[in-house]
Amino acid sequence: MLAKIHTAAMVGLDARMVEVEVDISPGLPGMFIVGLPDTAVKEARDRVRSAVRNSGCIFPLKRITVNLAPADLKKIGPTYDLPIAIGVLASSGQINLDAQNAFFLGELSLDGSVRHIHGILPMVAMARENGITKAYVPAEDAGEASLVEDMQVFPVISLAQLVASFQGEAEITRFIADIDWHDHATEDGPHDLAHVKGQEHAKRALEVAAAGGHNVLMVGPPGSGKTMLARALTTIMPSMTLEEAIEVTKIYSVSGLISNDSPLIRQRPFRAPHYSTSHAGLVGGGRVPHPGEISLSHRGVLFLDEFPEFNHMALESLRQPLEDRVVTISRAEGSLTFPANFLLVAAMNPCPCGYYGDPVKECKCSSTVITRYQKKISGPLMDRIDIFLDIPRIDYEKLVDERPSEHSSAVRDRVEKARQIQIKRFNGSKLTCNAEMTTVEVKQHCKVDAAAQALLKTAMQQIHFTARSFHRTLKLARTIADLDSCDTIEIRHLAEALQYRQRNINQ
Repeated sequence: MLAKIHTAAMVGLDARMVEVEVDISPGLPGMFIVGLPDTAVKEARDRVRSAVRNSGCIFPLKRITVNLAPADLKKIGPTYDLPIAIGVLASSGQINLDAQNAFFLGELSLDGSVRHIHGILPMVAMARENGITKAYVPAEDAGEASLVEDMQVFPVISLAQLVASFQGEAEITRFIADIDWHDHATEDGPHDLAHVKGQEHAKRALEVAAAGGHNVLMVGPPGSGKTMLARALTTIMPSMTLEEAIEVTKIYSVSGLISNDSPLIRQRPFRAPHYSTSHAGLVGGGRVPHPGEISLSHRGVLFLDEFPEFNHMALESLRQPLEDRVVTISRAEGSLTFPANFLLVAAMNPCPCGYYGDPVKECKCSSTVITRYQKKISGPLMDRIDIFLDIPRIDYEKLVDERPSEHSSAVRDRVEKARQIQIKRFNGSKLTCNAEMTTVEVKQHCKVDAAAQALLKTAMQQIHFTARSFHRTLKLARTIADLDSCDTIEIRHLAEALQYRQRNINQ
């Protein structure tokens, strides 16, 4: 008897439907798995054999052939344990199963218990798109699977429990998600912008960055508050939409970073990899390509502290994602594309000792060392940064000032109003903020008045902007105008944008 069970395979961040075909025929006892299985899948025969026996069922002493179709798709990981076991039991007539509308995922322990696996959300979502309405998943993954609308999710604790339900001896209660997307408040927490003393110009710049999705580079001596400012940025960014939250949750699901207590990621990601992070760790890759830090910061903030200390190849690899908002990783088997729509915040010292230009502490670096240090960041990469900030040391008076500063919630309200203007502006397109505009949208939406036009011409002649810098300046001015609720870019908006476009990090 031939049994066919539906399951899935992950290819990057995309799930593909896989059909597990199990055929039991006379011959020497053994299980043979075909269909490009990796080592973890081949080992499923031993896990399945023990799990079936320890669940009170009979493992057929015949020739068992398991085909994972399509045969040309590489099958990786222990996802296929549960569907293979169900296929063996169905093919041997031990359970009656209508698998036409059912979907199975899970790793088996030797005692038959069902373990957690990665990538539940994208796989269950793909199954629903293919018309399947019942998903049998590990019990601890049920909350994540239930994020897919119109899917009946059944949490499976063990193979014995599942077999009993198919034999009519017990019933698995459908899992109902207790998640109200609208019932959550964004808490400012310990990284509230009000906790940062002084640096008012930097707070204003971060407000502009959050409103338009613009990249930021902060330069200043150690202890001036660069890290605190960067961490506070996520508290003033607009709350994620449900669609954005699902996007981010899928990435974290595949990476195995989902919490069972909170399967849906509601807060914008903040990733701060150490400068020793490898190229593959930052961009993504490996023998089996996996998302890197730039994809884990999708829809959030990627904070690179000690910017010049990062590997040169890793930094240069940021250039394409910063432009295209995706990263493509090519291997011999093919290419995979991961989302990478993040806001880059970089921080660095002006020199190796950190005190070049400091009014209090003397710099001990030679001019040659300073130049070499600053040249670690290439011109093309600098050209992709919109806002350049000088973060000076904080005076004693500001540190002990007890006057309350503006909280993140107040700044976030202004940012969300500016984002609503942008959403209305880009209605019908995939754009979500000003920083994502191409030259076509810049020409259409970045209208400047006569005075601003004259200032822009003068700036082009004196600062020697590249074409990319020219368009980024206009996008930055457009965001500042949105914060002022102005339809036209005025000279004050452009002047502020030009102030942020300072290229010389020594000053």
